Amino acid sequence: MANIKSAKKRARQSEKRRLVNLSRKTEIKTTIKQFMAAVQKGEPKEKVMELFNATQAMMMRAKSKGLIHRNAASRKISRLAKKIAK
Repeated sequence: MANIKSAKKRARQSEKRRLVNLSRKTEIKTTIKQFMAAVQKGEPKEKVMELFNATQAMMMRAKSKGLIHRNAASRKISRLAKKIAK
């Protein structure tokens, strides 16, 4: 554990950010799973597109915040879009 006041503050801030980031990543994974389940079930195209758009928005937001790498976000979105095309 840090001894210097500013280092202690940084440790507190880092822990808060870690929890927020973890929550956001988990939320993205959940929406991806919901999208995949909808595609597997053969849900109507409107429902699938709605889930895709929500997932894409989350991924882009995470990319802009630096939560995930921009190439990783693009790759995942591309793979999801391929699922719709099938």
